[in-house]
Amino acid sequence: MRILLTNDDGVHARGLEVLERIARTLSDDITIVAPLEEQSGKGRSLSLTDPVRLRRFGDRRFAVTGTPTDAVMMALAEIMKESPPDLILSGVNRGANLAEDVSYSGTVSAAMEGALAGIRSIALSQRYAAPAPGERVSFEAAEQWGERVLRPLIDAQWAPRTLMNVNFPPIPAAEVAGIKAVHQGLRDYGRMKLDKRTDPRGFDYYWFGLGRIDHTPAANTDLEAIEMGYVTVTPLHLDMTHRESLDMVTDIFR
Repeated sequence: MRILLTNDDGVHARGLEVLERIARTLSDDITIVAPLEEQSGKGRSLSLTDPVRLRRFGDRRFAVTGTPTDAVMMALAEIMKESPPDLILSGVNRGANLAEDVSYSGTVSAAMEGALAGIRSIALSQRYAAPAPGERVSFEAAEQWGERVLRPLIDAQWAPRTLMNVNFPPIPAAEVAGIKAVHQGLRDYGRMKLDKRTDPRGFDYYWFGLGRIDHTPAANTDLEAIEMGYVTVTPLHLDMTHRESLDMVTDIFR
């Protein structure tokens, strides 16, 4: 089984090292193509107005000067064009990709690109506890539970153009409650934080951040399950049509 590894935290990220160790329990045929630098929050951004450069860091280990989507496209169109991957793993992201995070996430977007190409693709993310610990994020749950969640997914029958979004709870591996298949949740809007500062020349600038908000997670969602200590698995699909509204819109334009 040929496996492509990628991420949005960059080719030198600790989470990618964790993912490689997990992937090597499944196969020895591993290729890494990841962004050269961190690309968190870039979503499905694609580089169209700047060139994308490719750097090699070792045997079948590459970085691109672009986004996670760029990395997967480069892998499929150039590096692995003669022997495309059977599986794409994206992560392990530093921080969760739950609920509406999936629409911002470069980690999930890389898996989406793989699914678009008809390749089984799985995004993996390690949640961390507040306050943000920087480089001290523990990947223990992902490291110990990664193979356990991947093997049955790989053996299963998937619907076309789907992907899997996996999140690991921020607790010791021995305390993980298990693996749970759940819906994508949705938080109340309002997490955005603006940190306004002034530079030495007197001009204002801003840092965007995501704060925590009080909310009650809906039942059987990724938000609820991860709070209960489960590894969450949510199948996603690329068709964004809201079918329940299609008849209503059709009636408008008859």
